[in-house]
Amino acid sequence: MNRMLLADYYWRVIFAKGRDRMLGLLAGAMTMIGATQAMNAHAADRSSSYPSRPIRALVPFAPGGATDIMARTISAKLSERLGQQVVVDNRGGGGGNIAAQMAARSAPDGYTIFYGTISTLATNVSTFRKLPYDPQKDFAPVTTTAISPMFLVTVPSVPATSYNELIALAKAKPGALNYASSGTGGASHLMMELFLSMTNLKVTHVPYKGAGPALTDLLAGQVQMSLQQPPGAIPYLGSGKLRAHAVTSKRRISTAAEVPTMSEVGLPKFDVASWQGLVAPAGTPADIVRRLHAEVKDILATREVQSRLIAEGSEPGGIAPDAFAEHIRREIARWAAVVKIAGYVSE
Repeated sequence: MNRMLLADYYWRVIFAKGRDRMLGLLAGAMTMIGATQAMNAHAADRSSSYPSRPIRALVPFAPGGATDIMARTISAKLSERLGQQVVVDNRGGGGGNIAAQMAARSAPDGYTIFYGTISTLATNVSTFRKLPYDPQKDFAPVTTTAISPMFLVTVPSVPATSYNELIALAKAKPGALNYASSGTGGASHLMMELFLSMTNLKVTHVPYKGAGPALTDLLAGQVQMSLQQPPGAIPYLGSGKLRAHAVTSKRRISTAAEVPTMSEVGLPKFDVASWQGLVAPAGTPADIVRRLHAEVKDILATREVQSRLIAEGSEPGGIAPDAFAEHIRREIARWAAVVKIAGYVSE
């Protein structure tokens, strides 16, 4: 074979191999594109068909409290927008851990959602030695729903008409007064313990299984004082059934403008608030999480819900899922320090 024929032979062989390789790569790329398109189409189809049956909305406390009220408000609106019933399921007990564990172990298919709180998603990490779930690993954050400061309230039978009178009474009779919380290790408990540590007061703690039962016994005079969220407290301030001495936010609440802030009464560093948020079990498809976020965000932006939240002294949520995840992380770290002050850890 002469040099020209040999060169032509090698050129054809090399070209053929290169061509076959290119065709193979092109075929692989087309297969990947097709698979991606199929996945996107499947996700879009799943998102558009979701939900196809009722959704269970777990609430970690008994009916009647602020978390339950908010959960029922949003769930009713979600039912209308999704075309499927969103059924509220109250599972109180264990500082909210019973419902949280149920949610964490549920199928990640979008048919179980959980109305978490500052306690179930943040403080319980530090207040329980053996938490049966991990707020950061076991849930897919959807969004915050409401942020609420707390009112320091007493019943009319307590002979104190102002914050200073209440402090003087508590100091004169250490341990004689008692206060209700929504549960040991919960937000209202830790916030009150932080308050007591900053004021050097001794008041007896009486824990309940949720804000609803705590408020009921407070109104009945079975306990004398409490930190209550605005939705639970405001309806009873005007009627005189409860007396508010201070609010934990930096600014006064418009619907109870006569109540001073903790800063105004002499505790400028006492700035705390409770919050609620919606999460789903970890592994819930991202398109379903986005759908839930979009729906809840729109619900919170409606005039009806905005007016209600403002009237109740709360701020609407609606932040993005990744922002909510970061909020949970920060709150876990923040309240770990408070738990040390309270000196409480549950078994």
